[in-house]
Amino acid sequence: MNKFYGPFIKFGLSIIVLLALAFQDANAQGGIRGYIYNEAGEPLPFATIYVKQTETGTTTNIEGFFELPLASGAYNLVFQYLGFSAQEKTVNVVSTFQNFDITLQPESLVLQEVEINAKMEDPALTIMRKAIAKSKFHLQQIDSYSARVYTKGSGRLVDSPFFLRKTLAKEGIDSTFTFVSESISDISYERPNTFTEKVISVRSNGDDNNTSPNSYIMGSFYEPTIADAISPLSPKAFGYYKFEYLGTFTDRQYAISKIKVTPRSKGDDVFEGILNIVEEYWSIYSLDLTTSKLGIMFNVKQIYNPINDIAWLPISHQFGVEGKFMGFKFEYDYLATVSNYQVTLNPDLEVELKVIDEKVETALARQLEAMPIDKAITAQEKLASGEELTRKELRKLLNAYEKDELKASDEPKVIENYSYSIDSLAANSDSAFWVSIRPVPLTAREITGYHKMDSLTVVERETEEGDTLKSGKRKGFHIQDIIFGNSYRFKNKDYFRYYSPLESLNFNTVEGYNFNLRFRYLKSWQEAKYRFEVMPTARYSFSRGRITGKGALRYSYGRKTLRDGSVTLSGGKFTRQINNENPIHPLVNTVTTLLFTSNYMKLYEAGYVSVNHHGKILDNLSYDISVTWS
Repeated sequence: MNKFYGPFIKFGLSIIVLLALAFQDANAQGGIRGYIYNEAGEPLPFATIYVKQTETGTTTNIEGFFELPLASGAYNLVFQYLGFSAQEKTVNVVSTFQNFDITLQPESLVLQEVEINAKMEDPALTIMRKAIAKSKFHLQQIDSYSARVYTKGSGRLVDSPFFLRKTLAKEGIDSTFTFVSESISDISYERPNTFTEKVISVRSNGDDNNTSPNSYIMGSFYEPTIADAISPLSPKAFGYYKFEYLGTFTDRQYAISKIKVTPRSKGDDVFEGILNIVEEYWSIYSLDLTTSKLGIMFNVKQIYNPINDIAWLPISHQFGVEGKFMGFKFEYDYLATVSNYQVTLNPDLEVELKVIDEKVETALARQLEAMPIDKAITAQEKLASGEELTRKELRKLLNAYEKDELKASDEPKVIENYSYSIDSLAANSDSAFWVSIRPVPLTAREITGYHKMDSLTVVERETEEGDTLKSGKRKGFHIQDIIFGNSYRFKNKDYFRYYSPLESLNFNTVEGYNFNLRFRYLKSWQEAKYRFEVMPTARYSFSRGRITGKGALRYSYGRKTLRDGSVTLSGGKFTRQINNENPIHPLVNTVTTLLFTSNYMKLYEAGYVSVNHHGKILDNLSYDISVTWS
């Protein structure tokens, strides 16, 4: 029997193995990975890689390394970096990752054949006049879009007061320790001002309970102001900035003008740096601008690409923050890459317009102004015609177009409608998920930061649970605890924690800068089966000069048993979000308010007293009963 069936069994096993290998090959994840260098062989951090076929973008990390998963096939990739010539490459992706290094050359600038003297103005002036005139056109050009956004924020303490350095080093906090947070969100926009964002997944090496990511910033340099600063494309820009033409370079078939932006007077709320403009389209190609606020420096870098070969939209954002506070010098990098753009153009503005500058093209401008005006033609029809328009006429038509749309909608004008939500499983994705979906590889420093903070989180959780620790954590009070916080365990196993006020230092338009002083006292007995907690919190608002507070008393019983339950009495006078679910994280609101003047958090001050009873009926069935007076 064995001799008879043997050949068939071997043949069957061979078929199974071949099928398994074929299935594995079909499902293997391929793509390209590598480094982007300059001509000196130095890696270029945060260089942009754009895939034309999928309209997907990613960037290199700070070490110049990138990894881009792609299905098998041929792709056109565009490699870009500010100050360097873009390269377009065609690659054939197979079922495995291929190494693909790129060397970018410095951009080759060509000056226009214009003599700049007392009689001839700098070409930058006419370029900027046309770009400013068309900025509102670019805002109205997109009817709607949706995209997926990956954001990553990483920061570190660069320097600290000399008398605290050794102590901080013992705690594992030095210039090599990196704080990291990542999120993936699906965003959508509908003209004129409706934004929605849903957080799909979030990961942070900070507080495990923080399920809010760094919010994707819904800002535009085509708006007159951004982050309380005057945009270089504002109608008032010439009153705040001087513009200098540096030259023109070519990317694919586009001519790009490089403009130096210099504020007329130094200070907050103005930008300085480089703005690259696509000629004829008069849209943003890229920018590298710096501004300051309250002594903190913000550097903003954006790279745009033509979506559907018409509308130029940002595919990567980079924000660098540097500052100093009470002797502590810090830096923070925030990166957002946009992919899977689905864009619907405004059918009224699908045709590109030729903008005429009256100050330079005087003869053509007079000819256009002398043409008879047909009052039967609407602003919409005029804009859709693709005719040549002077800056003045374009501005009038766009204003009339906005008014006509508002009348037709029969709805009150809303400045902004923003909806933000977080998937209930956003914080549950494991490291394998992030490795598979993360478009920007983590650096060695960021990986170390994740591992170190994960270890500290476990230690803190075990401490609160009353486990015996054999860590080298220092004991007793130290002066730096006032700033950084600490937890203390007494001989009777009582536990006390003072939370660092730096954790809660935030900003909103109601209170200005604000912070909390939080304390927690925990007493447990019978092997932590019963616990009593006291949790007071004081809050100080700098702009209001007021202190508010709240507190809670909690008695927990039957912990780690089927009769687990607690009774909590809380109350006070405190600033709260109108939505009691607290959908907007204070840190997210701080970034959007300070950097992009978008205060999404709606607050009110409430005096309240609340009683809550939490109980468990079965192992997987519990209940909550709450009564609140306010």
